[in-house]
Amino acid sequence: MSRPLAERLRPQTIDEYIGQRHLVGENGVFRKFLETGNVPSFILWGPPGVGKTTLAKLVANHLRRPFYTLSAVTSGVKDVREVIESARKQSLFQQSTAFLFIDEIHRFNKSQQDSLLGAVEQGIVTLIGATTENPSFEVISPLLSRCQVYILRSMEQEDLSTLLNRAITVDEELRKRNVKVEQTEALFTFSGGDARKLLNILDIIAGATDGDITITDQYVTDCLQQNIALYDKNGEQHYDVISAFIKSVRGSDPNAAIYYLARMLAGGEEPRFIARRLVILASEDIGLANPNALLLANACFDTVHKIGMPEARITLAETTIYLATSPKSNSAYMAINEALDFVSHDTTNRPVPLHLRNAPTKLMSDAGYGKNYKYAHDYHGGFVEQEFLPESLSGKCFYHPNKQNASEAKMAERMEQLWGNKYK
Repeated sequence: MSRPLAERLRPQTIDEYIGQRHLVGENGVFRKFLETGNVPSFILWGPPGVGKTTLAKLVANHLRRPFYTLSAVTSGVKDVREVIESARKQSLFQQSTAFLFIDEIHRFNKSQQDSLLGAVEQGIVTLIGATTENPSFEVISPLLSRCQVYILRSMEQEDLSTLLNRAITVDEELRKRNVKVEQTEALFTFSGGDARKLLNILDIIAGATDGDITITDQYVTDCLQQNIALYDKNGEQHYDVISAFIKSVRGSDPNAAIYYLARMLAGGEEPRFIARRLVILASEDIGLANPNALLLANACFDTVHKIGMPEARITLAETTIYLATSPKSNSAYMAINEALDFVSHDTTNRPVPLHLRNAPTKLMSDAGYGKNYKYAHDYHGGFVEQEFLPESLSGKCFYHPNKQNASEAKMAERMEQLWGNKYK
């Protein structure tokens, strides 16, 4: 049985490597590694199928150094220590430092990652980690601080075209099949920027027929039957798509917001997670411009919790569109942040004005607690001017109304009527 196409086409030199020009291009850092031989411990972060393992192996092969491989899925602390001990013994006979490649390093727990620290610090091994997850969240700080992080990007269409052409012109088995490419849209769409997936699809297509192969969108679709989900609710896509969703609502684009909502729901995202984000959005980004937004978002959360999917999709869509089309204001968000920042840096123990203090005892009453407090409801319009801030902060303004929306413009007008220029 022949090896998979992805293995048959695995690059043997840096010049055969496709994509990641920012790393392997003429002035790329990995070119420098190969030229100088000075390679620090590093972590390759990027989506599946973009060449992380291949790049690691190319560096080791070019520099002719020992290359140890561990999978975080199947290896424990014992395996890590055994490899480190082997590398230590090897270093006694060779001057070069061995590479230790750990695939899916984000799956290592803290104790497993801790077991690597000493060997990395002492230079017994040069660590190469590969991960699809953000290392900031998944790799312990002491280890992360000793590694450079290089970001690998999804393959561009140009890169996929180059890979496709290489496959049908270089691979001996495909060359025998006389592959003719008429359309590539479906092929590249199903690949999702994943080189390995592209080559696996070519394998499927080649296995689905005998003789010559003509690649069309319809033929690719028929072979694959259904689209391959490109949303991983537990991976980096989770954070990227929810970020795009939030920013689309904040940016008042209901069409983009609904698109990203559909992406999340189709990918199996937890509906209550989305509903919680909508509640936060209503407070943070709409706020006082439309106070009803928070009421609707909270009702949405309750409804989603009660009815679940698939009906909850309608409630989520309704709320998403309402929030996206609502006027926006972050004045409350900015006000509390400004106040918290002020309080956290304020070293003065500013006393609460006496007239605002309760006087539950005679002693406190005699001390002036509550004296001269004016009960607002006793006055016309339910307002009477008096000082509420500590005397030393009189006139300090934290809330700045966003007068670009009608709701807060009206609120600002009322505050000016009540307080005049005090909080200008």
